[in-house]
Amino acid sequence: MGTLAIAQSNPNIIYVGSGEGLQRPDLSVGDGLYKTTDGGKTWRNMGLRDGQQISQMVVDPKDANRVFVAVLGHPYGPNEERGLYRTLDGGETWKKVLGKDENTGSIDVQFDPVNPRIVYGVLWAARQGPWENGQFTGPGTGLFKSTDGGIRGNSYPRAFRRSSRGFGASVSDRSQ
Repeated sequence: MGTLAIAQSNPNIIYVGSGEGLQRPDLSVGDGLYKTTDGGKTWRNMGLRDGQQISQMVVDPKDANRVFVAVLGHPYGPNEERGLYRTLDGGETWKKVLGKDENTGSIDVQFDPVNPRIVYGVLWAARQGPWENGQFTGPGTGLFKSTDGGIRGNSYPRAFRRSSRGFGASVSDRSQ
């Protein structure tokens, strides 16, 4: 498993992203995102099956149906199902709200701790070679911010740009 998110508004709703969320030479891939609504008794695959690596996700603290998922994508080659995805219906449908190309996935996503309409997403252009330390990094890496809840698709304004390595987002709680 790559990541786990429990809905604050209903702890019986749990989302699990399959596949490791970290690129390394000896990783395992997954087959999408799973959800339970009964505290783990039963599970259902909710899609994003071709993403292979789901590295992070966040569930809106007041709306368990609003979820953002960081999909890193195939570790050894290009694929279309990579980037930052959003659902507003608990995973029945997904929309890519941040993405660059078939080589750039999303490694992290976080809500602002005071306002979940502010969403930070990290894109990472990276791939593993089929040999030890045969990694690829590309120009698509960056930190992006949405102030409208991720509604406007790929129109996230650029907050920071380019890093030679991937990085994650961590937003401090400004209220304390």
